[in-house]
Amino acid sequence: MHPVKAKKHLGQHFLNDNTIAENIVNAILDKDNITPIIEVGPGTGVLTQFLVKQSVNFFAMDVDEESINYLKNNYHEKKDNLLLADFLESDLQKIAGTKFNVIGNFPYNISSQIMFKVLEHKNNVNYVVGMFQKEVAMRLAEKPGSKVYGILSVLLQAYYDIEYLFTVNENVFTPPPKVKSAVIRLTRNSVEKLNCNEDLFKKVVKTTFNQRRKTIRNSVRTLFNNNELRHPLLDKRPEQLSVNQFVELTNFIEEQTSV
Repeated sequence: MHPVKAKKHLGQHFLNDNTIAENIVNAILDKDNITPIIEVGPGTGVLTQFLVKQSVNFFAMDVDEESINYLKNNYHEKKDNLLLADFLESDLQKIAGTKFNVIGNFPYNISSQIMFKVLEHKNNVNYVVGMFQKEVAMRLAEKPGSKVYGILSVLLQAYYDIEYLFTVNENVFTPPPKVKSAVIRLTRNSVEKLNCNEDLFKKVVKTTFNQRRKTIRNSVRTLFNNNELRHPLLDKRPEQLSVNQFVELTNFIEEQTSV
């Protein structure tokens, strides 16, 4: 019998393969074994056991009281590091300090929200290693020109290098999901600030991908006072643009709207 019942409304699928779990933990510790780690959704502790074994400074956060109680019973000496808390709503710097990394077998129903939270803390988080639904992992790591390249692809790749590490089959989870999974690693790049208005950059990326079948000219028309503007990027579709091209487009739009 499984020690913690998987709850559908929390999107829980517990990894039960220790080799895969150890590989996930090593993927972050191989890069940095000093900085505190926040584990999101520890569940039955399949990753937690290796964080404890490696004696790293970590905090495990879960909204599932049953899970946290189970972990506290098994890792009594780490009970103060096992938190009944919502990663998405928590003050992460208050918990882990100004620098921390993130790891987890992420609940698939909130995995994108977790990544947006990481973006909010991009100057605090150097590494993320996480399990995602395979198609989401592919989307985040994808390069321009692909149909799966999207909003989060651009926003994350502006600040992180993303590696697709390996695919994980359904049968190593309890209960097994209906889709394959994958592990990716995010590594903070050297960009401290984009060479453009970052708020407008986000707006341009979201506006264009929310109407991705249209050319960029048509999707951002409401941002212009002049519909006759000339720029080669305006005739493309958003999935064709790299991060640097979105920066270029953002600067062009800001110049035109400030005239």
